[in-house]
Amino acid sequence: MAKKDSYQEFLKEDFNKLFEGMNLGDVQKHFLRSRWLDQVLWMEGKASFSRDRHYLLRITTIVGGVILPALVSLNINTTSTLQVNDRVKNAIIWSTFSLSQIVAISAAIEEFFHYGERWRHYRRTVESLKSQGWQFSQLTGPYRNYTSHEEAFNVFAGHVEDIIQRDVEIYSTQIVQEKKEQQPTQENLILMPNAKITNVEEKKEED
Repeated sequence: MAKKDSYQEFLKEDFNKLFEGMNLGDVQKHFLRSRWLDQVLWMEGKASFSRDRHYLLRITTIVGGVILPALVSLNINTTSTLQVNDRVKNAIIWSTFSLSQIVAISAAIEEFFHYGERWRHYRRTVESLKSQGWQFSQLTGPYRNYTSHEEAFNVFAGHVEDIIQRDVEIYSTQIVQEKKEQQPTQENLILMPNAKITNVEEKKEED
């Protein structure tokens, strides 16, 4: 947590120094700090959080999935012999059961929250914002035809808003898509009793 906070503080100080060297009005500098920099720091934190959760869950699932077959094999071998006492057998059985639950839970959490997709999504967006910020500060890229930061500011602000709006649209679309993918399963659960009732009624009519 300290490393993440220190990196975000570094970004904040570095960009604030950069803003001070620009010939911009107070309103424009306020936009840079409260809109652009605030979004950069927030998405940087979300990207780091999602990355850490993704790595933790994936490593847990992978390592657990590798160890679990060995425990199952050891469990079969120990239960087939009489040379191992009950305490060791119980320990192996409970270790196998516990690890299988941990692996299943880790995989289910990753599948539900999609931390990997969120990490890549936030990383792409924050890097786009950073790229626009550096190009604006150096008056390069889409701002190379402007002679001052004040002249290029409106174009920069428009690009920033476009990136943020696109981020919101992509995130909203992903949530809607996930709901649509889950909806047929829920509908099937609701329609299953009705299907059974229909089958019963059809049988009655045939009789």
